[in-house]
Amino acid sequence: MNRRAVPLLLSGGLLTLSVGFPAPAPASDPVAPEGSELAELHIFPGNVRLESARDRQRVVVVATAADGTHRDVTAQVSFGLGDPGLASIEDGVLRPIADGQSELIARFDGRSVSVPLEVLDAAVDPATSFRLDVLPVVTARGCNTGGCHGSARGRDGFRLSLFGFDPAGDHWRITRELPGRRLNRAFPASSLLLEKPSGAVPHTGGRRFAPDSESWHTLLRWIEAGAPDDGDDVATVTGLELTPPEALLAGEGQEMGLVVRARYSDGTDRDVTDLTVFRTNNETCARIDASGRLHSGTPGEAFVTASFGVHTVGMPVVVLPEGAEVDYADPASEQLAANYVDEAVERKHRKLRINPSPLCSDEEFVRRAHLDITGLLPTPEERAAFLEDERDSGEKRAARIDELIERPEFSEQWVMKWAELLGIRSSNEVSVKAALLYYEWVRDRIAENTPVDEMVRRILTASGGTFTAPQTNYYQLERDNLVLAEKTAQAFLGIRIQCAQCHNHPFDRWTQDDYYGFAAFFAQVGRKQAEDPDERIIHDRGSGSVKHAVGGRVMEPRFLGGGLAEIEGRDRRAVLAQWLTAPDNPWFARSLANRVWAHFMGPGIVEPVDDLRVSNPPSNAPLLDALAKRLVESGYDFKALVRDICGSRAYQRSTRTTEQNAHDLRNYASAHPRRLRAETLLDVVCQVTGVPEKLKGLPLGARAVQIADGSTSTYFLDAFGRSPRKSVCACEISSAPSLSQALHLLNGDTVHKKITKGGVVKGLLEAERTPAEIIDHLYRLCLTREPTSDERETLLAEVEGAEDARDALEDVFWALANSREFLFQH
Repeated sequence: MNRRAVPLLLSGGLLTLSVGFPAPAPASDPVAPEGSELAELHIFPGNVRLESARDRQRVVVVATAADGTHRDVTAQVSFGLGDPGLASIEDGVLRPIADGQSELIARFDGRSVSVPLEVLDAAVDPATSFRLDVLPVVTARGCNTGGCHGSARGRDGFRLSLFGFDPAGDHWRITRELPGRRLNRAFPASSLLLEKPSGAVPHTGGRRFAPDSESWHTLLRWIEAGAPDDGDDVATVTGLELTPPEALLAGEGQEMGLVVRARYSDGTDRDVTDLTVFRTNNETCARIDASGRLHSGTPGEAFVTASFGVHTVGMPVVVLPEGAEVDYADPASEQLAANYVDEAVERKHRKLRINPSPLCSDEEFVRRAHLDITGLLPTPEERAAFLEDERDSGEKRAARIDELIERPEFSEQWVMKWAELLGIRSSNEVSVKAALLYYEWVRDRIAENTPVDEMVRRILTASGGTFTAPQTNYYQLERDNLVLAEKTAQAFLGIRIQCAQCHNHPFDRWTQDDYYGFAAFFAQVGRKQAEDPDERIIHDRGSGSVKHAVGGRVMEPRFLGGGLAEIEGRDRRAVLAQWLTAPDNPWFARSLANRVWAHFMGPGIVEPVDDLRVSNPPSNAPLLDALAKRLVESGYDFKALVRDICGSRAYQRSTRTTEQNAHDLRNYASAHPRRLRAETLLDVVCQVTGVPEKLKGLPLGARAVQIADGSTSTYFLDAFGRSPRKSVCACEISSAPSLSQALHLLNGDTVHKKITKGGVVKGLLEAERTPAEIIDHLYRLCLTREPTSDERETLLAEVEGAEDARDALEDVFWALANSREFLFQH
């Protein structure tokens, strides 16, 4: 089947396009406004192919100024055709006249640009397809959304599948469910399918399109043809293209046309802009109107998505303050040379006209690096040694990063993160012993710096006893194949496919076929009793299947975003593991890199870190790609990636903002203060007071980050948002402030009792240290800095005026441990 056309708005059947090409270009081409020097001119899309009498293609001409900003000049250009007899163009829309090949030419401000044009089957009027023409109208006009007829119970007695995931069922419900009600084949224009959405009769959903509109004529032609369903050879959409690929607009009130083109399995393409559902994640910055035109608003960033069928694509939009100019700091003046991380970050700064903050001080760096890499504060002695090091600042910072990465505390912190990701906890299905062995297996892999891809492959392909091969507990912690598929996609790929269990994902590419096909990889996982009643054996059964929710057909294993897997004679999980960790997998390395970046920088490049989708784009795609590439090329050397991030200028920026970056939250132009996570906070309280916390199942002196069993916790950890490890979702870890946190710090036992019991102040007094010296030591201990002269003077006056110097100094200690400066990474 080779048919592809968008119905042309007609008032009476097919119109023969006999309109000639517009008048020849004027003697002088249109020119750019004064003050906007033209650097480049582009036509989008980059080629045009018209494939039937009703096909058409809109084009957008974009001028790029010398400063990189874009402007839609489609209405100002002078168009021309190499062969004017092949097509006509009006308002930027090309329509076919006769078969042949030529080129479309646009002239503007003394420049010209052209794209190839091909016209095929210009005299052929294709039949209207239910799946390719009718359902796209229904979806584009919002008829099958959850708030309308796509809800589980439908609306007003009429139900459609949500976003059209069940075309066969939709056709039956429209044509057969209530014969004669929705379609009037004797008088097609009087069908309720037309009259209700066009407002001819009362409709709860209001008017969805106008009579005589393109959508109206599409449905009319289909009803006039007998409302047929499509045959088995109907083409399917294989891809979607949104152009222009980006927009950098100067000031409010700018407009830019967008073009969406679908590619089909029969080799054809189609302009589907009018049938596309557009969305924006920042309405005040970039608004999309019903015709697919972008309107700039207040300065900022936005991401526009275009959805058609099961495909969604997007484009970044930046709106700059009109006339914005920035006097960038000279990078050569900075103490630290840029690496590939900085190249990507600072390129984005220049695009946004953001001047980044200067580098943090050595005192700030040593605290930041110790907390992020080891989860502990630098001791006063470590701080002093670093500050007294006479080497170049960049050299000694790099040396300290290398030294910290090799400490056991570095591994312990990342074992905790992997334990959260894998959901390691005891339950009715997993004994405490099994959970502990699983945790120790992960700990050993991290300590050995095992390549992450190898570790993940060993988890996914694990077979044997949950005691003797502890990584098999991955399949014992979750026994439901569907949930196991969701967990695997979210943990290792950063993809949430849960929506696709019931319907095609509304904001991403995932369909029900993807969901159940991916779950089929786990259908043959077997579990049986071992000799020990608490142990289970995980094995490949060699049989088992997953059935699709619609129709109940047995699903073959299918890669996400790919085709069917070759599984003949192989363990399905081994095939999955090989694909998932392959160097060309588009998600694995990017997901891992994003998680590591978020740990050190606060917000992830994609946020949340486990929600990589088209409609949730990275704040800096080139940066994420560069980090992922580094991971792959290093053989998934985790420590190398940490070294690159911590060694970058982006990581070592100050929290003090500039005028241009004061409101920036996603482009890393300054460091972001962030509250210490629960385990780290408890550990540093224990560190500065010298009083360890007794944790269930662990010896006295063990750190909170060493908790192996996720079901083990304390009130302090729960109050400060520790993950219970019940799911792989990053949302389980909370850093949100709460009243219980404040009350626990101010009035609870954790801080107060540890200060009095630890005897830090008592020991210093017994060593005959003066109150001023003790205050200085407490600042270095808790805040990794000296007190300011005002702080020292004020506190010293309070201590000297107190009846009991020890009580007063312990109050100072308590105040420092409750300060935001102590509680936050900065």
